[in-house]
Amino acid sequence: MRPLTVAIAGATGLVGGTILRVLRERSFPVGDLRLLATERSAGSWIEWSGDRYRVQIATPEAFAGADVVFFAVGTGASRVLVPLAVERGALAVDKSNAYRMDPAVPLVVPEVNAHAIAGHTGIIASPNCTTIQCVVALKPLAEAFGLARVYFASYQAVSGSGRSGMTELEQQNQALVRGEQPQPSFYPRRIAGNVIPQIDSFAEDGYTGEEQKMIAETRKILELPDLPVAATCVRVPVPVSHAVAVFVETERPVTRDDARACLAAGGGIRLVDDPAHGVYPTPQDAAGRDEVLVGRIRAVPGMPRTLEMWVVADNLRKGAATNAVQIAECALGVEGAASGGGRA
Repeated sequence: MRPLTVAIAGATGLVGGTILRVLRERSFPVGDLRLLATERSAGSWIEWSGDRYRVQIATPEAFAGADVVFFAVGTGASRVLVPLAVERGALAVDKSNAYRMDPAVPLVVPEVNAHAIAGHTGIIASPNCTTIQCVVALKPLAEAFGLARVYFASYQAVSGSGRSGMTELEQQNQALVRGEQPQPSFYPRRIAGNVIPQIDSFAEDGYTGEEQKMIAETRKILELPDLPVAATCVRVPVPVSHAVAVFVETERPVTRDDARACLAAGGGIRLVDDPAHGVYPTPQDAAGRDEVLVGRIRAVPGMPRTLEMWVVADNLRKGAATNAVQIAECALGVEGAASGGGRA
């Protein structure tokens, strides 16, 4: 395949930097590379594959001639910049919330609904990080047993908030070691040594924005618009990788052994499920990996159509960068990339 002109908007952020690593690991055919950011970060230099690249301001001209632009910026910036890239002929892979629920924009996790890419008109949205790992685990169960309802309880790392969240946790941990009582500045409550049952702002129904995203995105990706879904999203003092307790009611009876076999064969899933010997996934295990780790799989006694499982993934990789690169690979016909990426 010919080398592609690739741009990354938000290249200096956590997700932008991870996209650069994933592109290299997966041998994505990068020809011309354009690293874009705000005026505050423009002018800095980033090394990639032995070369140094100067970060440019994300202007409309910067998108001219690009084959694909990865957007790792906020929702407001994406609403302004994504149409400008598409107008100039680029494929826009957007990680923000700007277009996810737009009926005209595919919301894609390649292991789950790669077929939706065919309907794109220049924009493909990548889902919320927590949604991604959950639908990867739910897809094989949906195909084998059907889904009647789903409940999520998430335990989300501070890197999901970007560098500001990671910095606040680090500073508060240091303050606690010094015997001080740190006060929150970025999060609504202290995050060090604590958990916060709020991610995003609260709506009138009591759900947060993060919870609403998980509910709506799960339905759209699985193409089950009437699926009953509920979620509680919690921020925890962990640097990287989100964990989710998933409660699934299926349409047909399912045993634990059935579920384990089904999940073991699912795309993008690594089964880590031998609790009798202390084998189950943790955020530390998932960090640096591209697979979704699934363990603690249980059938509920007296409820033959109910399962519980523990789903963990690196939110910066599969939850963001890797999923975006996989989308571009599928949309642009990049071959041979599936074997790359992630810690073995």
